[in-house]
Amino acid sequence: MQSLTGNSPSGSATPGSAKWDAGEAVNQLSWDDLRIIKTLSDCGNRAATAKKLGVNVSTVSRRIAQVERTLGIALFDHRKSGYLLTAEGAELRALAERVELDIVSVTRRVSRAGQGPLGKLRITTSDSLLLYFLTPIIAEFKALNEGITLEVLVGNQTLSLARDESDIAIRATRKPADSLVGRKLANIAWAPYCCASQATAAALFHEEQPWVSYSAALCGLRATHYVENRVAPERIVYRTDSVAAASVAIAAGLGFGFLPCMLGDITPGLVRAGPVVPELQDELWLLTHQDIRKSWRVKAFMTFCAAAVAEQKALVEGQLVRPAS
Repeated sequence: MQSLTGNSPSGSATPGSAKWDAGEAVNQLSWDDLRIIKTLSDCGNRAATAKKLGVNVSTVSRRIAQVERTLGIALFDHRKSGYLLTAEGAELRALAERVELDIVSVTRRVSRAGQGPLGKLRITTSDSLLLYFLTPIIAEFKALNEGITLEVLVGNQTLSLARDESDIAIRATRKPADSLVGRKLANIAWAPYCCASQATAAALFHEEQPWVSYSAALCGLRATHYVENRVAPERIVYRTDSVAAASVAIAAGLGFGFLPCMLGDITPGLVRAGPVVPELQDELWLLTHQDIRKSWRVKAFMTFCAAAVAEQKALVEGQLVRPAS
């Protein structure tokens, strides 16, 4: 039996003559070499292999010879029926098949026409926006983009997108930072709410009504000032630095309180205790840093989120009222 390049058949090379070096093999063996080995074993002759791969016959012979010299083995036996793999050649063909499967798998994952964008996406927002409103949107986005992993950072403080603390910010604000780019999605309406059992109570600012209001980082809310200018301090029985926590407190019957309609109108156990108050209106912004605005992950989420919010704009702007149960 004779190898493709005239080397000794498999098993005849001694360790000294083979000069086997695993490191050298790793450095010199390429996907092109493996592809040629696999195709030659399939086709059985050099001419058909060269035609299938779009290379010259001499290239096929040269690359096979190079691998045989590097490894000190014969990859093929040349018989009348064609080129047949040696035992060592069969191992290289198996390696080629595994590498090919890996390449196909990775290519599918990173292809924009396949599973879509890949990687980690970090979103920062407030608890009130996340609780009932954004979570279903994020879940639907994830279902359509399996290659993206999501991290949501909750807080009322503004994380720095420039310092890589987050990729996307979804905020209620009238003045987005100048360093950020994005779009206003809607106006956020605010209205007073109470639990269902209090819905038949007296006028909104009746002197005996208890109230829920805001503290700490939320002292600057227009809703906070609005209540404190109309309600005696002793009637504000509960304060919190979380709008989501305020909604739960109001639903539990602790008192009346102002909430964004996009939260109050979908929170179980809450009903509106009065009309939307225009001077409390805020704005909903979808923001990112200008340096990453062209990232496929960022673009994919911002496009999806903007469309999803547009479908619920009436809720955000207080135009939908859930009837009391």
